[in-house]
Amino acid sequence: MSDVVRLVDVRDEPLDITEVYDAVADDGAGAVVLFVGAVRDHDGGKEVDGIGYSAHSRVLPSLTEIATQVVEGTPVRGLAVVHRLGDLDIGELAVVAAVSAPHRPEAFEVCRVLIERLKAEVPIWKHQVFDDGTDEWVGTP
Repeated sequence: MSDVVRLVDVRDEPLDITEVYDAVADDGAGAVVLFVGAVRDHDGGKEVDGIGYSAHSRVLPSLTEIATQVVEGTPVRGLAVVHRLGDLDIGELAVVAAVSAPHRPEAFEVCRVLIERLKAEVPIWKHQVFDDGTDEWVGTP
């Protein structure tokens, strides 16, 4: 990991917002953007009972590569991202990301790009279970 990309992980235990925030702390940063994704109780007009996340064995190298790419050529001082695996209940945290930078526009933009690329490219799959007994997989190849 680089001096800028300070924490990248996937875990099957609850996520800690403070750990991610602390990982990007930097005296040269005037802005820290923190993104927290939680399991919501609905999707596509249906009530969600819970979700499960699973991942390919290359999940960490993939997430690390994206984290490294999104900070290239930017003034970002620190980046951290942790994603949850396993079965999650409504309200539990699925992903926590933080980016520190000298100014807020760069911190916001890099954090936004990180999350968008994570959702589009990292091999993590979501299994949603709905209250009507149906289910769906999201993000599968």
